[in-house]
Amino acid sequence: MSAPSDEAPGPPPPASPTSPSPSPGALRRRLTVLVLELTVLVVAMLAAFALPAVNGGPREIPIGVAGPASTAERLEKATADTEWQVTRFDDVEELTTAVQHREIVGGITVTPTGVTLYRAGAAGPQAAAALTALATGAAGRQHAELTVKDLAPFPEGDPRGAGFAAAALPMVFGGIVPAAALARLFPGRPRYRLAGGVLFSLTAGFAVTAVLQYGIGSLSGHYGTTALGLSLGIAALAFTLLGLEAVFGLPGLVVGAALMMLLANPLSGLVTGPHWLPGGWADVGQLLPPGASGSLLRANAFFHGINALGPALVLACWVLLGVTLLLTGGRIRARRAERARRDTAV
Repeated sequence: MSAPSDEAPGPPPPASPTSPSPSPGALRRRLTVLVLELTVLVVAMLAAFALPAVNGGPREIPIGVAGPASTAERLEKATADTEWQVTRFDDVEELTTAVQHREIVGGITVTPTGVTLYRAGAAGPQAAAALTALATGAAGRQHAELTVKDLAPFPEGDPRGAGFAAAALPMVFGGIVPAAALARLFPGRPRYRLAGGVLFSLTAGFAVTAVLQYGIGSLSGHYGTTALGLSLGIAALAFTLLGLEAVFGLPGLVVGAALMMLLANPLSGLVTGPHWLPGGWADVGQLLPPGASGSLLRANAFFHGINALGPALVLACWVLLGVTLLLTGGRIRARRAERARRDTAV
């Protein structure tokens, strides 16, 4: 048998420090705050998506009319209490040129042989449907047959524009997801974030356009121009969010992504066209990246780039703002931290 050890047993090891458990009252308060915050988020999402849909309708939609003066006067009287803006044209050629150049969304001509509607279906399916109903009523009052000619239709592979409408969420997520990934993988490295944002925007823009145009058949027009426009839209979102994260940290990224998803996306007018949104909301939506991106995509895909300059400039401004914040965010946060240290020392 081994001799017993002469060494006295040492004191038991100290217990590892643990943070005190929250009290039941604190847990209840935390749960209550969480439930209220989630409820506010759900209500905000509902309001952001439902209000434009419920309150949507014709809002200052420009249309034209060509034909006898008496017919034009009757049409103007029929639309006096609505949100149509009627312009008279001397002949059919002027009216169709205005439709093709996006000066109006459609027009009605009245001749002894009947009533003809010239419309641009790709400008917005709701507006096109409402204009068709208006033309149908005009033809009924004339006891004439209605002929519909679509001067800017959706492609035959997607005549209702379902694929074009479905591009809204990929465009928004195409800016949010890379911004979050680049911010996490390259903290404090703005040049890597800048390079990653440019490469992803170009790759995603050309890939998404290829799927929509050649895979689904939802787009027409020049592929390269459309893809570059979509890449610019993705870059505007991605760099804006990267810039907000560089200056304000994770809260800036989260708040920016929420605003783009819950506010800018419903007000983009991608599905309906901006003329279908409530008054004033469409103007705000077109100044935000999703709205400008949707308008640029519509212009390049269906109207040969007509009216593409405005949304392209809006997106370029967002890209410039985001890149500026991204490259200067580190210095801004450093100065803010130094100021906080000085205030604490004082």
